Amino acid sequence: MNHDSLRHFSDGLSTLVLAYVVSVIGSLIGLACMARAQGEPTRATKARWTVFGAFAIGGVAIWLMHFIAMLGFDVPGASIKYSVPLTALSAVVAIGVVGLGLSLVTLVRFTRMRLLVAGTLAGLGVAGMHYLGMSAIRFRGGITYDPALVVVSCAIAVVAATAAFWFTLVVKTGVARVAAGLIMGVAVTGMHYTGMAAVRVTTDPTMASPQGTAVFDLVFPVFVTSALVVAALLWMLFTADDEVVGETA
Repeated sequence: MNHDSLRHFSDGLSTLVLAYVVSVIGSLIGLACMARAQGEPTRATKARWTVFGAFAIGGVAIWLMHFIAMLGFDVPGASIKYSVPLTALSAVVAIGVVGLGLSLVTLVRFTRMRLLVAGTLAGLGVAGMHYLGMSAIRFRGGITYDPALVVVSCAIAVVAATAAFWFTLVVKTGVARVAAGLIMGVAVTGMHYTGMAAVRVTTDPTMASPQGTAVFDLVFPVFVTSALVVAALLWMLFTADDEVVGETA
């Protein structure tokens, strides 16, 4: 068994830039959805917009950003495959934990303690999504982690989630929303690459060939699904009643 180097930017910095841009887009859509949720009069409508916000922040800003960043992950000389069920499950986890956290700050009476609890639960859930996604990787070898960097990445995830939820409560103007989206993109991307810095790989040529799907075979279905989600969220935002928009602008 050999201890090997790995690359996080095998295609250059393009994956980092694209991942950050996608994270910002998801964050901005999510913040817009949460602004709608806050302004709606009924609990059912608030819940609907909270779900939309969870798909935008958890599914696009966090999970899709993770997927894009993983396009640059490479172990030189090794064929890397992915478990599709675990990859899909990590997306469900990201959307679910973010939705739970958002509901704690939009569907019940706001308190600072609830904000901290929501941020902690969602942050640890997002970190869990990251490492669950990493467990989907298959190659002739194994992955271990630097415990200190794992703790740091979890701490960043908690802070990022708490900040994201706080932004959904306080951000009112368009300029502030853009600034919040840019900051959220930095936080989410920073959490991912901190987690990736903790990765240590070993290769073992005697192991059986990995079973699974190559990451680039997942690109088309993931990108098409994500584009449809983003398009649907934007359509709902732009076609919703303008009364709330006027109140939150």
